Amino acid sequence: MEKTIDDIDFEKSGGLVPVIVQDANTKDVLTLAYTNKESLELAKKSGNSWFWSRSRNKLWMKGEESGNTQKIKEILVDCDSDAIIYLVEPSGPACHLGDKVCFHNNLK
Repeated sequence: MEKTIDDIDFEKSGGLVPVIVQDANTKDVLTLAYTNKESLELAKKSGNSWFWSRSRNKLWMKGEESGNTQKIKEILVDCDSDAIIYLVEPSGPACHLGDKVCFHNNLK
């Protein structure tokens, strides 16, 4: 089933929906971020990972500062239309600390 941006339920969670970013080739989960309607439209149009930064309160494209961009290969929407997966080809580490993935810490 295909969905459009207008099908996404941004209002359920205050205008933002979570985006799981996954490597299209290895299937590694790279990070979790958030998108609003505008950043999702930018991602769809540009083919690059765009998000809404909750800490900086602004739009941002992954790699705009580091150069570690993520080329979107496919966008998947869950059955409730309130969560998204970007399947991407990363050009470098996903984590701002330089690690391949952001999920590199064990909970004790």
